[in-house]
Formats: sequence, structure tokens, C-alpha cells
Amino acid sequence: MSDALFHIGEDLPPALPERAAWGTAPKLRQWQQEALELYFEKPRKDFMTVATPGAGKTTFALRVAKMLYESGVISRVTVVAPTEHLKSQWADSAARIGLAIDPNFKNADGRHGAEYMGVALTYAQVASKPILHRNRTEAAKTLVILDEVHHGGDALSWGEAIREAFEPAARRLSLTGTPFRSDDAQIPFVDYVDDGTGVLRSKADYTYGYGPALRDYVVRPVIFMAYSGQMRWQTSTGEVMEAQLGEAATKDMTANAWRTALNPKGEWIPSVLKAADHRLTEVRRNVPDAGGLVIATDHEDARAYAAILEKLSGEKVTTVLSDDPTASSKIEEFAEGNQRWMVAVRMVSEGVDVPRLCVGVYATSTSTPMFFAQAVGRFVRSRKRGETASVFLPSVPKLMELANEMEEERDHALEIDTGVSVEDLEDAPEEDLLREANREDSASSSLTGAKFQALESQALFDKVLFDGGEFGTGGAVGSEEELDFLGIPGLLDADQVSTLLKQRQAEQLKRQPRAKAQADVVDHRQLKELRKKLSSSVAAWSARSGTPHGVIHNQLREISGGPAVAQATKEQIEKRLETVQGWFVGRK
Repeated sequence: MSDALFHIGEDLPPALPERAAWGTAPKLRQWQQEALELYFEKPRKDFMTVATPGAGKTTFALRVAKMLYESGVISRVTVVAPTEHLKSQWADSAARIGLAIDPNFKNADGRHGAEYMGVALTYAQVASKPILHRNRTEAAKTLVILDEVHHGGDALSWGEAIREAFEPAARRLSLTGTPFRSDDAQIPFVDYVDDGTGVLRSKADYTYGYGPALRDYVVRPVIFMAYSGQMRWQTSTGEVMEAQLGEAATKDMTANAWRTALNPKGEWIPSVLKAADHRLTEVRRNVPDAGGLVIATDHEDARAYAAILEKLSGEKVTTVLSDDPTASSKIEEFAEGNQRWMVAVRMVSEGVDVPRLCVGVYATSTSTPMFFAQAVGRFVRSRKRGETASVFLPSVPKLMELANEMEEERDHALEIDTGVSVEDLEDAPEEDLLREANREDSASSSLTGAKFQALESQALFDKVLFDGGEFGTGGAVGSEEELDFLGIPGLLDADQVSTLLKQRQAEQLKRQPRAKAQADVVDHRQLKELRKKLSSSVAAWSARSGTPHGVIHNQLREISGGPAVAQATKEQIEKRLETVQGWFVGRK
């Protein structure tokens, strides 16, 4: 490999060289240049790059392909991607640098047309005909690019198919930008090393995490806006339950409260969508084409969320459903347009490139680290220095943990002694293996089939999470406390975001009345009894007035001050109890 091949971009600054990460720019970011030089420093058959979503893995991989092709090391390229939409995206990016890749190749075609030098496939496409793709790989010196390679572990059959199809490849380049899955399905062509504790961990050849990318201004800083609130639902046994979203509770209570919050017939999701739309308006003052994305759990919710947003914004909302044959074209039109909102059911996940997305609402019950990272990755792609991303979340402990661990780098970990033999796996039904490999920790997974009914929900602004820190004193929706953070400018770098959040936090603390020093230890039994009385009084007033429980709690909180019931002082609860009891005799 001649030194001239490395001349491109060698004098570039470390960050943001003219949109390089969009897949085709002639210049490279510093990390891409470093990874490229490492790749060619010592030729090897397999190379794995882990780079945070939005950093520009496509650009790096296609530059490798271009250089290998021009130098005669390879004569064919095969790209394997998770979705049909990504096949087209790869082909478009490759075409801009002179590589003709066919994204419409079908297994029935047998071979691609003479005008192409390669194809783009899905993992499912390979798994359905691995021998066909092995024969194609053997027929020419092939570079195989495995995009989001963790999908190679989605099922035993998929992993075996990928290995069978591409074992003869001249070169393989594996890419991923999200935490590897947590199961024990080993991913083909990934190196694992013993970490000394009885665990095998994946080993990348080059890693570029979110933290370094943020410092290089390659990705946007992400501000997480967390919302809690009071939830009521009816269980499968007919029992009516009530809980504060985000309070310490059992797993089932948390799941039910979360599920209730996401129900479009309640008040929580409309309130959060209104706050997100307010935030988008603020961001568009500095970033005129900024767009928003709501990630929904299912089709029914997606349509309902879109209807709510259309009323709020007065604009048509792009709705992307996984069974819609026009889904890819809808995403492309939104990416190139100026619409405010898009709502999607898992369709807009890893690798989908809509760089103008600046505001997101995580309105799904999925809480796996991999999916969370994929979802947040849709908002971090930076176009110019200073753009920020805002993602609205339910105040669920698992999501709060993931939001606070944005910069944590994860490897795929496998127990060395799993207690399961190869024979055991071969005897297992394929359907069971597939379900287990794709199992997700979601709010509703344990409730499937149950006669669950969400009764009412009310949103409360909880806090802001950024760079591992938490900011804000909480407040009602529409309160000064909430608006302080919704009004943050849309153009700020990470240091400026941190400084401004600390300032807003300090101002809110100054506005809060100082709590009286208490000489006596709080009687927890008395406090519990007061909470019970307050709950009964709120329920009685709700039955009499027709006002939802959550609305009443919010009104009482505004009158007495202080946090939600679970964190309120004895004096605050007594004030609320006195107020609601006064309503029964006509006192305002």
C-alpha cells in the first residue's frame, strides 16, 4: 500500500470537517484517519471498529473499500445491514465515491449485474441462502462489511449462516455503534479474550466512544428531560392501583406505571409531547430545520401520538410503520424536508441517517441497553458545532441509569463455562433459540395477555440529566421550573450546556422556601397515615368533581409547594389535606 493513499485528510483538525460523516466527503475526521492508518498498518483478514452512533462508520468503511478495490486487494464488496432501508443508504453513500453497489439484489437473482461491483444484503437475506452467498464470496476476492455486526448473534441460525457465507472472504470489516447484546450468542468473526475473571469479552481493533466524540464535537451533547407523575390502573384481578412514576417500587408496579404513562388516552403522554414540541420550537430559533422524532411501542400508539402532535403543532406528522412498504421513502423525504415531527415504531433505529433530528421522545417500553443506545443515536449526529439534542424520557429507574451511562463503553461478554454443551444447543428448537436471542426487557413483556387497563395519568416535570449529573427541583407541567430548562438555547457546546444547567439549578434552589429545622424525629407511622388520608380525600373529591386524581394532586402541590406526596414533608401533606377538605365545604 503506497504512502499516497494516506495523504487524504492528513492535515485535518480533529473535529467536524465539513460533514465528513455523511458517508462520502473527501475529507476524514481524525478518528477515521487514525482507524484507516491502523487498518493498513498491518494487513489482517478481520478488523472490528466500534464507533458511537453518528461518528461516521459508513465513511470509514467505504474509504477502506475504495482503497482496497483500487489497489487490487479485492474486486468485490458485499455489505450486510440490518434493514432494507439501510441497504439503499449504503448504496447511495458508496455511489458518491464511485463504488456501484446493488441494494436491490435478491437471492433469486443468483448474481448481480455487470454494472455493479458488489451488493448490499440484509442479515435475514444471508441466513435464508448462506450457500448462495458463500459461492458468491468464493467467486471473487471479496470485502465483506458487516454493519451493526451484533445482529450476527440474533439467533443460532443467523450466526451460523454468516459464518458459512463469509468464511472464504478475502477481508471482513465489522462495524458496530451500540452495546453488544447481553446473551451468550457468540458473534461470528469477532475476537474474544479472557478478561481474567472467567468471562470472554469482545475485542475491537479500533474504538471511538461517545465521550471522545463529544470532546471532538463530532456528536451533539444530549440533554435528557425526565418526567414523572401520578398513575392509576386496574390490574387483571380488578384491583385499582396508584403509584408515582419513578418511585422505588416492585418491578411489576414500575412496569404498570410506565405502561399507564405511555397510554395515549391519559394526560402524561400529551403533556410530554407538548413539552417536547415547545422545546423543538425553541431549538428551531437557532436551528431552523430541526426535527423531532417520537419512538413508539406499537402501531396503534404511533397513530395516536401523531394525532396529538398534529393538534399541537398544526402541521402534518410523518408516521413510519414497520409494515408500510413506503417507510423508507417517508424517512428520506423527512430527512430532506423541513417538517417538525416524525413518529415511528422501531423503524428509525440503528444507522438510519436523519441528521436534522434534534428533539426526541422515548415513548416505548423497551429498556435494553442496545435499543436505548440505538434510539439516542438517532439524535447525536452533529452537523455543525453547537447543536444540542434533547430527549424526553419517562422517569423509570432503568432509563435513568442508561441516560447517566451514555459515555460508558461496553464489550460483549460471554461466560466461559455456561453449562450448555454444543449438543444441548443443537437439540433445542430453533424457534425457542430465536425468541431467547431476541428477548427484550420491556415494561409490558410480563403483562402479555393480562386484562390490564390504564385509568389515568398525570405528568410532572422531574429533572434534567446531562453528563452523569442531575439538575432541577421538579415542578408541574408548565411551571417556571420546567420552562427554565425547556427554554435552553438550541446552539450550545457541551461545556456551555453544563454551565447553563448549573446556573438554572442554582436559581431554582434560591426560589425554594427554606425548610424549617425540625427538632423532633419524623414519625413514619404518622406520615404514612397522613398520606393515606390525603389519598382517600383526593379519591373522594375526584368522585364528586369528576377531576382526575393526578390533576388534583398537581393542584394541591401548587398550593402547598414542595415535591410529590412520597417526598413531601408532614407540614406539606397537612396543608394539602386541609385544602382538599376545605373544597368539600366550599372553601377555595
